[in-house]
Amino acid sequence: MSGVVLALLLAQGVGGVDRTKPPTLAPPPALKLPPVRTTTLPNGLELAVVEIHKVPVVDISLVLDAGAVRDPANLPGLATFTATMLQQGAGRRSALDIADEAAFLGAQLSSAAGFDVATVSLHVPKRRLAAALDLLSDVVLHPTFPDSEVTRQRELRRTQLIQQRDEPTQVASVAFPAIVYGAAHPYGRPLAGNDSSVTGLSRERVVAFYASFYRPNIARLLMVGDVTLDEARQLVTARFGAWARGDKPATAVGAAPQPSPRTIYLIDKPGAAQSVMRIGHVGPPRGTPDYFALQVLNTILGGAFTSRLNQNLRETHGYTYGAGSQFALRRAGGPFVAQASVVTAKTDSALIEFLKELRRIRDEAVPAAELEKAKQYINLGLPGDFETTAGAAFRFRDLLVYGLPLDYFSGYADRINAVTAADVQRVAQRYIDPDRFDIVIVGDRGQIEAGLKALNEGPIVYRDLWGQVLP
Repeated sequence: MSGVVLALLLAQGVGGVDRTKPPTLAPPPALKLPPVRTTTLPNGLELAVVEIHKVPVVDISLVLDAGAVRDPANLPGLATFTATMLQQGAGRRSALDIADEAAFLGAQLSSAAGFDVATVSLHVPKRRLAAALDLLSDVVLHPTFPDSEVTRQRELRRTQLIQQRDEPTQVASVAFPAIVYGAAHPYGRPLAGNDSSVTGLSRERVVAFYASFYRPNIARLLMVGDVTLDEARQLVTARFGAWARGDKPATAVGAAPQPSPRTIYLIDKPGAAQSVMRIGHVGPPRGTPDYFALQVLNTILGGAFTSRLNQNLRETHGYTYGAGSQFALRRAGGPFVAQASVVTAKTDSALIEFLKELRRIRDEAVPAAELEKAKQYINLGLPGDFETTAGAAFRFRDLLVYGLPLDYFSGYADRINAVTAADVQRVAQRYIDPDRFDIVIVGDRGQIEAGLKALNEGPIVYRDLWGQVLP
């Protein structure tokens, strides 16, 4: 048999398998998740437990309404700094003692704050759960905020802010929300603060912030893994039952500013080899009824490697290593942003392609094959999010942060499958408005300004590294 004939036979398949076509995917299996069971302690602390007994580990997330939305307007960075300081001394433990004990227990302990909430997380083997909860409760209930550690962490943050100036992607990540929301809105202020606010990160301010927002009746504790609700209740009550209630603070996020006509905001970074681009405006909150349609929309537009933005700017034109988009969904309207770092000489060309795709998703109905591919991408990836206790805890935590129904994920795939091409176009037209885009570009002004002006896609405004008006 000749090599040519053999190759033809292999291509056409043996035994009825046609190898010239990709196999058809079977429908994804139904996602079966254990229930979320809840109880509330007398002091108001909400406890949620998801039992997963396959592996003897437990993941714990304590979620507090102590995110950056609680920062004073003149002291951005206080919420994230307070969360960092929790591990710098607690009870009789120093910062090194806390780190050493976590390592001895085989545990991973972390504390951080985002815009909406602060989270203290713990991953620990089941046999060390009680001891690890002792450590966790000490960190949450008895932080000492030593002056020496406040000074050390403040200087570390000051150094990080200096380093940030030399990294265009970090500059863009700070400048874009500052321009979209403005300094009067909590989402417009930098999570880590700025050069002037870092000086105000004193022990007194940290203690006051902690006293106001680290309270059980504005907190939720999630335990996922090899633990039962009864067992969790006993362990948590013994350690957190005496945690004193506090006043519930008022909602901190006001209305976002009205979007303005499309404008290009240029932040000069002389000698930059790339231009960092952020294009978008205020988007919807996490609680929007259009959530599932938005997930399908963004998967098509910029949420996957094969999405339109990446295929256009990376694969077709070679302007970037990667382009994408996202709806940063939060309790209040988070930003919609399309983004990439593009070669400097092609900044204007890249902007043309960005705007072309952002207009096309609104103006043209999505083809049936592309719609189906996006829905399969989402549904086939969903089970992987729950493969580990850490992954499951991350997804279940959304239920507590955003007040979603406890059985939310049981119908997730069905709601994705129900999204139509008309739904995608409807939400694209509602939530993506090219006429109102804030286009933020961090790059070498001397090389890119003329090309951007020639596009005539809006006025060019110049801003500093914080997104603020230049003096």
